[in-house]
Amino acid sequence: MKAPQDIILNPVITEASMGNVQQKKYTFRVAKDANKIEITKAVESLFPGTKVAKVNTVSCRGRMKRMGRTMGMTASWKKAIVTLTEASKTIEFFDTML
Repeated sequence: MKAPQDIILNPVITEASMGNVQQKKYTFRVAKDANKIEITKAVESLFPGTKVAKVNTVSCRGRMKRMGRTMGMTASWKKAIVTLTEASKTIEFFDTML
């Protein structure tokens, strides 16, 4: 069993993800092998007082990067969009970002 810190890697701070905070949708970068059940349990344990309604996951593929003549790829990663219930407490980290 993985620790919640190994599943939720970091928050995704973009203009689009910050627009969803009012609807209680939070975006996180997660481990590539994590499933929706593990993500739900990790969010509820890392942020006490939260109750997850649903989780949507997206696998983002790496992109081609070029450095002079050398071509390479950035690493692929997985992101999770977590929706909290109406009665749930908000995540304070994202509230300070607004």
